[in-house]
Amino acid sequence: MATESAASPAPQPPPPPKVSRSKFIWPLLLAVNFSIGAYLFTRTNKEEKTEGDAPATGVTSSPTSTAISTAAVNNVPASPPAIAEPVKQIPVDQQIELFKWILEEKRKVKTKDPQEKKKIDEEKALLKQFIRSKSVPSL
Repeated sequence: MATESAASPAPQPPPPPKVSRSKFIWPLLLAVNFSIGAYLFTRTNKEEKTEGDAPATGVTSSPTSTAISTAAVNNVPASPPAIAEPVKQIPVDQQIELFKWILEEKRKVKTKDPQEKKKIDEEKALLKQFIRSKSVPSL
């Protein structure tokens, strides 16, 4: 028996434990996710501060309501509306063509509600009057 154990090779040590990839991937994903979240958080805070002169008092759904609410809270008059450019006049023949096109589109509409059908019929009657008239109202 002693000769048998001496002839057999020595038992091999167990292989080292494999390090799973998840030990490296999860911390990396968490760090990247945290970095992106921090960047977006700081960027949106900077945008809120630059929109109005006064700091925002609350979170709102749109930038225009933020400007209105901060102006109302601080008793600051809102900025005047932008001056519109002068409206270009559309030639009468193009207006009539436009009315005809709108009338055709109104005819294609399928209604389920009788009130809606009545409203569309009134709009179609009005369009027919504009098309038949000699003078077309300015748009």
